[in-house]
Amino acid sequence: MISLISYYTDLALGLVLAFLLLSLLVSGLNEGIVRLLGIRSKFLWAYLRDTLDGAEVAGRAPAVLRFLMRALDRFKGVGRWLRNRLADLLPPSGTGRSRLPATVLGVFAMLPFGRDPRPAFSAQPAPVESPPLAPAPGTVAAEAVAADMTAGMTADLTADMTAAPAHGLSGLAVGSTQGIATPDIAGVGLADPAHGPGQADPEETGPSPSPSADPAQAGAQAGVPGGTESGAQPVVPAGEGKSLAELLHERLQEIDHSTRGRTNIAQIPPSRFAVAMMEIATDMGGVERMMRDLDMLKSPLYRPLKAVWDRASHDVDAFRKGVEDWFDGEMERLTILYRRYVRWVIAVLSLTVTVLFGMDALEYGKSLLNDSAYRSSVAAFAQSGPDALAPLKERCAAGQDTYSCVTEVLSTPAFVQIFTHAPVAVDMSADAGPAWTWRGGDWWSRVSSPAHWPGYLITLIALLFGAPFWWDILRRVTGIRSRVSTPEK
Repeated sequence: MISLISYYTDLALGLVLAFLLLSLLVSGLNEGIVRLLGIRSKFLWAYLRDTLDGAEVAGRAPAVLRFLMRALDRFKGVGRWLRNRLADLLPPSGTGRSRLPATVLGVFAMLPFGRDPRPAFSAQPAPVESPPLAPAPGTVAAEAVAADMTAGMTADLTADMTAAPAHGLSGLAVGSTQGIATPDIAGVGLADPAHGPGQADPEETGPSPSPSADPAQAGAQAGVPGGTESGAQPVVPAGEGKSLAELLHERLQEIDHSTRGRTNIAQIPPSRFAVAMMEIATDMGGVERMMRDLDMLKSPLYRPLKAVWDRASHDVDAFRKGVEDWFDGEMERLTILYRRYVRWVIAVLSLTVTVLFGMDALEYGKSLLNDSAYRSSVAAFAQSGPDALAPLKERCAAGQDTYSCVTEVLSTPAFVQIFTHAPVAVDMSADAGPAWTWRGGDWWSRVSSPAHWPGYLITLIALLFGAPFWWDILRRVTGIRSRVSTPEK
């Protein structure tokens, strides 16, 4: 009975250890792909760009994609299913496109090889003074701000031209690019050319209009809603300042390293994000001013920050804590979404590792039991003498010395045999050293054999549980205790 329990204990340990090592290999391959392509950092900044700067302008789709969309529209159920899977490649239905991928194909195809959403790397520390806020180039907000400024300039020019006949040329001012009216020449209104200055009407000789001292009125003349408060910087057109995402990166760039000229920041603590937003609000002239600018830019960040600001009753400390809690919740949701996409990559890598090594879990379990029984036979041979040698010859080749065969089998346990079914195998020899052997034909015949498919399926399902799961199982079976110290200790 004790011997039977020992056999099954060896079986359990062998399976758990094999699944643990193969799961670690899968995790290592996944981490290598993610780091090589910078997916984790790009995923974060794609979310930040969408949340802070808004959607980017969707360009005209190529003719091939337009033809594909028309073809998919002809099918109902299948076409809808394919459109959902190809959503990141097909043109969007609206005017804007999200940078955050919506499919697995977008995460591992569009995000790594498309337009990089990460800001440019800078080796400089955080600046003392930041440039003014501007919409990000190529976004829907940039087009809207440009259209509003053009409409404001047109309206000001139309109003000036309409007022000119009523007052002659008096009060007719030349508008600047920001729509700010300039005073008359030499500060004196021009008289009616029909009579001299001494015969001018009172309204013609009145003082020239001076710029208003009211910041709100001055800001309205400048085309900036709400005016410009003391020490605040107005919103400027795209290209003349920095977007909100770039202003955020300015406050994080001191602790960073470059990856092909881009930032490698893949995680932002919620407390640091809240402090950075407070710094940006200070540069803009206060939280209220920042809210007005975000509303003018149609930033998606305006609505959550406005809700937090109202709930905080305009208290700055409560607002900072509310922004921290909101961003913490957003990062949790983003992490869940990222893991949902990555699990499909883990499944593909698990299948690749299973097929590459030809890991048949059923066959491996049988080998573990036979290995334990074989070792027991060797122990019996040591006690019974040459009479117990006959059963051991079954594992040896014809004409091979029994003692050398037993030594070779004992030095090659079942666990090592996992890696002997790969297309390329290595043979360790004490005399000649390692020798690499191509076994592609044997590997293919093994993989294509339906007898091994149930074992491959069990291995694939086991690898999907991940290395942390099998490590916990191994600790429970062997009684290994964690050496991680707790604060109480």
